[in-house]
Amino acid sequence: MDRFDPAAEPHLIFDIENEDRREFSVVFVHFMGYFTMDIYICLWYTIPRIWIQGVFQMNATKLAGLKPASVFAYFEEICAIPHGSRNTKAISDYLVDFAKARGLRYIQDEVNNVIIFQEGTCGYEDHAPVILQGHIDMVCEKDASCPLDMAVDGLDVTHDGRHVFAKGTTLGGDNGIAVAYALALLDDTTIPHPPLEVVMTVDEEIGMLGAAVIDLSELKGRMLLNLDSEDEGVFTVSCAGGATATITMDAERRAVYGPCIRLCVDGLQGGHSGAEIHKNRANANKIMGEFMGRIQALMPLCLTSFAGGSKDNAIPRSCQASVVAMGINLERINGIAETLQAEVREKYDEPEATIQAFDLDALGGNALPTEMTSKVIGLLCSAPNGVQAMSEEMPGLVQTSLNMGIAKLGNHMKMTFSVRSSLNSEKQELLGKLRELAKFYDASYSQMGEYPAWEYKADSKLRSIMVSTYQEMFGKEPEVMAIHAGLECGLLGEKLPGLDCVSIGPQMQDIHTSREKLDIASTERTWNFLLEVLKAL
Repeated sequence: MDRFDPAAEPHLIFDIENEDRREFSVVFVHFMGYFTMDIYICLWYTIPRIWIQGVFQMNATKLAGLKPASVFAYFEEICAIPHGSRNTKAISDYLVDFAKARGLRYIQDEVNNVIIFQEGTCGYEDHAPVILQGHIDMVCEKDASCPLDMAVDGLDVTHDGRHVFAKGTTLGGDNGIAVAYALALLDDTTIPHPPLEVVMTVDEEIGMLGAAVIDLSELKGRMLLNLDSEDEGVFTVSCAGGATATITMDAERRAVYGPCIRLCVDGLQGGHSGAEIHKNRANANKIMGEFMGRIQALMPLCLTSFAGGSKDNAIPRSCQASVVAMGINLERINGIAETLQAEVREKYDEPEATIQAFDLDALGGNALPTEMTSKVIGLLCSAPNGVQAMSEEMPGLVQTSLNMGIAKLGNHMKMTFSVRSSLNSEKQELLGKLRELAKFYDASYSQMGEYPAWEYKADSKLRSIMVSTYQEMFGKEPEVMAIHAGLECGLLGEKLPGLDCVSIGPQMQDIHTSREKLDIASTERTWNFLLEVLKAL
């Protein structure tokens, strides 16, 4: 059609009486058509762009802008995936997907350990492989007010310019930063390095269970960089062995009648039961045992509930118990609480310790009878705890210790201990004491997750290269030391004879607590150091 025909466009209604009006209508309709099309095109292109920009801004990473960018980007992705001990399938599959996407050979075993292989970069193809190692599980601790379910929710990660942390929870820098370092390396083919064998284990935090069963038969490397340390400039070259021991008591409850009170120990610092066991921090479970013992000296008690700590390798910060107290005098009990609180603050490094008693305004309930309650209190008070021996060869190094990390009353009364020693003989002696203590109180004893000590290697080529590289980069000597905390190097060394290990990591503080922080600048320095070491190998 050469021009507008109203008969051919019945949806357009015009009262056209003459040709002039018809021509005006044609021009007007064409103008409106072009105008409408312009609006349509504008909306088609502009609105999606605005929406996309808005979505991008809403999803902008909270760690964007931090350096090294790739490391923190991967660290934030890791923080978004729940990965507490025994909950590692999702993070394990994430690593597998990463390897698949880049065409890298990988091994994933039935317990979720993952090994990823990468060839050496140009000029390094024929160099000896280097093993990078860390663990993919974290300790899940949170503040009482935190609404997150750490079994299904990602962490609320953020930073203040100096530190990265998670709001209300542990951060999992121990050992998510190792995973982030490894992924950033594997993802960047421009970084010079020998062939890499990246070993990521599970359930390290509950007894190195993944390292105990992992098959390393396909590994060719005999130099291992463990990335599970928390002090920058410190090269760990030896660590204690350990085991987890549990004492279980029968808990046959009976209906008892009498006033109920709630006992609370709170405000303690807690911390890592290996790295911080020497810092004179109180154990909430032990303090609660002392509190109940002092009350019991004045009046009979029947225990109705007890809950302190959640991880055997974390010094418990708080403990709650409820009892039926016969002949109760709440004023006298609070007097005991005040006295004990003052003693704890003075004896330990615990300025915020609080010990209190509350009337539950209830009468009776299902409780342990007085004789069984006495046994529980006796075991809580008599069980060894804390530093047992210091090293004579290395001043300041804890040689043997244990931590009553968990004490809980359910169908049974269970107390779980993390036992550590750099001497196998002392470790076995301490485990034997716990076994005999259980026998004395008519309780059962079990242990799991025993792992060997990592012994010092006098002729370490890897340590020598790392020390000289550190001196060149920073103009000072690194600190070479043994630690009391457990590392997987001992277990891995048993599987790879002749293994040469050094453990490093960026600066972190308050690991295994909701105050955990990762130093940003230290993360970058450690990354740069790692790259230089790989270049030198």
